[in-house]
Amino acid sequence: MRPLTPNWEYVADGVMGGVSEGQMTSTRIDGRDAARLIGNVSLDNNGGFIQMAFDLMPAGGAFDASAWRGVEMSVRGNDEGYDLRLRTDQLTRPWQSFRCLFHAPSVWTTRRMAFADMTAHKTDAAFDPARLRRIGVLAIGRAFAVDIAVASIGFYR
Repeated sequence: MRPLTPNWEYVADGVMGGVSEGQMTSTRIDGRDAARLIGNVSLDNNGGFIQMAFDLMPAGGAFDASAWRGVEMSVRGNDEGYDLRLRTDQLTRPWQSFRCLFHAPSVWTTRRMAFADMTAHKTDAAFDPARLRRIGVLAIGRAFAVDIAVASIGFYR
């Protein structure tokens, strides 16, 4: 695995008028340092997400990840489903992405999401790992309590 050192940031649906709430913290869980996203997703006021995400390059430039097969994460959650979202420099609208659903059990687990399994969302562009710009972990699409932690993230071959 090629580990990444993300500078995670918190984003919620408030940017679009939603009322979901949460926070992202750096913490230690079961002996592992992790970024943790907690909160509540609300569908009120056309909302429906909270996320933690990071840019791969300074100023949001593209990173060539074409030498790898996908993203690997060590995650621990609350037995809920979450989205891995990838954005490339091909995408111009904030709602466009390439995504993959994964389950976050209540124990530390390694999850691998292949680039080949990424589904385009609200774009006709084909996913190009040579143009990868941003990675996000989202709680989205339904009202639920969020608790997910990521201890490591990187690319695997």
